[in-house]
Amino acid sequence: MSRIFLSAFLLSLLTACGPDYIADQTYTLDGETWTYDKVLSFEAAIPDTAGIYNLWMEIEHGKDFSYQNLYTRISTTFPDQQKIEQLLSFELADKFGSWQGECGRNYCHFRIPIQESAFFSQAGTYTFHLEQYMRKDSIPNIKSIRFQVEDTGMSR
Repeated sequence: MSRIFLSAFLLSLLTACGPDYIADQTYTLDGETWTYDKVLSFEAAIPDTAGIYNLWMEIEHGKDFSYQNLYTRISTTFPDQQKIEQLLSFELADKFGSWQGECGRNYCHFRIPIQESAFFSQAGTYTFHLEQYMRKDSIPNIKSIRFQVEDTGMSR
């Protein structure tokens, strides 16, 4: 009986200590190709302007992806409709051509922080638009893009 109680207690500790994502959305790209006209939109409802958050991006790409970097443009629309844009380059491979992240037989998963210890100046819904910003219209071997906003549980 004590083993069952101890096992249940340890399981509850492990699950209670996991990250708290207030937004977690994945886009699976048709034909594993990301085109200019495919803008990915993610929303996050930010309840607390005193909270500290981490923003994450996870890219799943084929091992035969042809580039070291994936250039993107991300725009953020605030609850008051103010908008800002930023260019981001995701370094999917190191300078020697080795893939970053975890790779299986055919695909690699690369998780990268977009911004850590971020805070939001307004409570409400933020919309993030992500576009591929490469020199070609169609970028093959991108299977999926995942966007997460993690509530760290801390305040500023």
